[in-house]
Amino acid sequence: MHRPLLLEGEPGTGKTALAEALAAAYDVPLVRLQCYEGIDATQALYDWDFPRQILHLRTVEATTGPGQPVDPDAVEQSLFDERFLLARPILRALREAPAVLLVDEIDRADDEFEAFLLEVLSTNQVTIPELGTVRAVEPPIVVLTSNRTRELHDALKRRCLYHWIEHPGIAREVEIVRTRMPEVSQRLAEQVVGVVQELRARGDLLKPPGVAETLDWTAALDRLGRDELDLTTAAATIGAVCKYREDVDRVRDALATMLA
Repeated sequence: MHRPLLLEGEPGTGKTALAEALAAAYDVPLVRLQCYEGIDATQALYDWDFPRQILHLRTVEATTGPGQPVDPDAVEQSLFDERFLLARPILRALREAPAVLLVDEIDRADDEFEAFLLEVLSTNQVTIPELGTVRAVEPPIVVLTSNRTRELHDALKRRCLYHWIEHPGIAREVEIVRTRMPEVSQRLAEQVVGVVQELRARGDLLKPPGVAETLDWTAALDRLGRDELDLTTAAATIGAVCKYREDVDRVRDALATMLA
């Protein structure tokens, strides 16, 4: 439909992985733009390689003989050549289309960047004053992710298809673990997922564990050579699941009951 896909959900539910899976399924490049506070157009679109431009000017000076006339317009034009252009993620996605453009954590950017992004995505083109307009032969598949640290504007949401990603159910999460780590025993995968599902259902954790934490915990237990989850090992490796001291204390106190 050539519409951006806006994904929201708790951290660790697989929003970024969905974009990676789309790129793999369509066998196209994945271009990622990581948003952060203060990001602007130069970080997203393009920039000029100033050190190389200065080096080019010095080369022109060194190779120009005494009394030899210099054409300022030609020198200026040579400075803004394609070889000095630094293509940032959005420009790369337009040039390399078909591609998947992942705009990760758009909620971390400010309102001005959101408005700028909206304009670019609606036209699928970028104008570089020194070189001209770059248009996508085929619009990229655009995936925006948000952790809802702030509300996005209605203008952006109106132009996107929206999907909320829930935490997977037990069977699905076991399948994810077994797919990512086939060397792990079925018993260990089921035990880890069972505990993680219980932790999410508690409702008293500062950060409920996502699928990423499930995979980390399973990998840690596998590295320790465990085929099943026991209380001692679970307590020692709980830092793969809980990322706050208060959560670690709560979970350690409840592990004996959960593993009984």
